[in-house]
Amino acid sequence: MLDVRKLVLLRELAIRGTIAAVAEALSFSPSAVSQQLSALEREAGVELLRKAGRRVQLTPQAEVLVASAAELLDTLERADVALQASLSTVSGTVRVAVFQSAALTLMPAALRSMTDEHPAVRIEMAQQEPGQALHDTWAREFDLVVGEEYPAHSAPWLDGLERHDLTSDAIELALPGERESPHPLAGFGDARSMPWVMEPRGTASRHFAEQLCRTAGFEPDVRYETADLQTQIRLIETGNAVAFMPELVWAGRPTTCRLIVPPGAPRRTIFTAHRSSASGSAAITALRAALAASAAAWRGVGSPL
Repeated sequence: MLDVRKLVLLRELAIRGTIAAVAEALSFSPSAVSQQLSALEREAGVELLRKAGRRVQLTPQAEVLVASAAELLDTLERADVALQASLSTVSGTVRVAVFQSAALTLMPAALRSMTDEHPAVRIEMAQQEPGQALHDTWAREFDLVVGEEYPAHSAPWLDGLERHDLTSDAIELALPGERESPHPLAGFGDARSMPWVMEPRGTASRHFAEQLCRTAGFEPDVRYETADLQTQIRLIETGNAVAFMPELVWAGRPTTCRLIVPPGAPRRTIFTAHRSSASGSAAITALRAALAASAAAWRGVGSPL
């Protein structure tokens, strides 16, 4: 009989690529991971790993076991969901990955609601870029993602994840000053000659912003790069930069920025995702409901879905 814990280590190696990365993720020593994988090879009676330079490569037989390990983990998760459903109290731990503006605006009310209504549920939250968060949820580092999707830039998708749209918000051009612009294109005219602040290359928001500028007929002068939207806002309000900002960032805070709707009135979609094997989890369902209520409360003073 193969050891499930060793199979999980093999799956982690398939996901992370190196024994050192597996050891770091699981708080083991690299030698302990190697010993467990060697023991699994003896149990299986076939070669599972081959040297490939300084790395190891999974054999076809190892890939078969990795797929089986994933199925076993899904089965165990469904069993846990069924067990929790049989209880009268919603309990457990939900590990959540969330992007910054949702962490600032949607999560606080949702967390307070969970504390009041489901005190036996422990919520652990980490800020994470949505693309990586989706992968990490598929890999079982998180249980729920609050993600974002920009127009014409679909979020990465992985088999075995279940997605639900939560809300949407407008994407606006933010410029220094309080004067009104008579026409959307006038704002772009002002922005052509100004420095821009954007998120790092490779992010969906950066790709969206650059493409929108190019569609308007100019290349943005990106002088400042930061994933921190609060820093971006400060640079805009002090007259040092312009940027495209999602409407959610203004919730609950005044601003001196001049906000202009770009041509086409683009909107960002905000969604949640979790593993399909966790469908029906009372704790995840309760948190998703709390997030929906938080989004609805924001839409009461913000924009419609």
